[in-house]
Amino acid sequence: MPDYLVKLYALPPLEPALKRIEVNGFELRRALAPEKSIVVDWVRTVFAPNWGDECDVSFSGRPVSCFLVTRDGTLVGFACYDATCKAFFGPTGVVEEVRGKGLGVALLLSALHAMRHEGYAYAIIGAGGGAEEFYRKTVGAIPIEGSSPGIYRGMLKARPAS
Repeated sequence: MPDYLVKLYALPPLEPALKRIEVNGFELRRALAPEKSIVVDWVRTVFAPNWGDECDVSFSGRPVSCFLVTRDGTLVGFACYDATCKAFFGPTGVVEEVRGKGLGVALLLSALHAMRHEGYAYAIIGAGGGAEEFYRKTVGAIPIEGSSPGIYRGMLKARPAS
């Protein structure tokens, strides 16, 4: 799967996406440093160990480059940027039970607007992960020719314990 390029200077507005999730009782905000172990452990458990590793890196910057969605104090989604590489969006995920409520859009737009505010003109979505149509439709992402496997070339994979 190729990487995707997003023009941060041509993003849709963030406010409608935030309002949509707020009326359904969800809160979206930037993660706080003292939440690091809770968030990273949750991402590792609910999604993937390597996503947890990337999420861990997102807590090393100032500001923290991880956004969270909660409902009634329970974590239900996250999105990171500047984790694998500078200007990279991801990883991101929303628990299955609450998908389809606009949380993914709100997380994506929050992270990309933050990147724009921090001075980036473009963002890269690393190896779209099966959500390419979502990224195309939501933020006009376009494939970067010749980018597969890109930065992930030769990445170590976990092996089952013997």
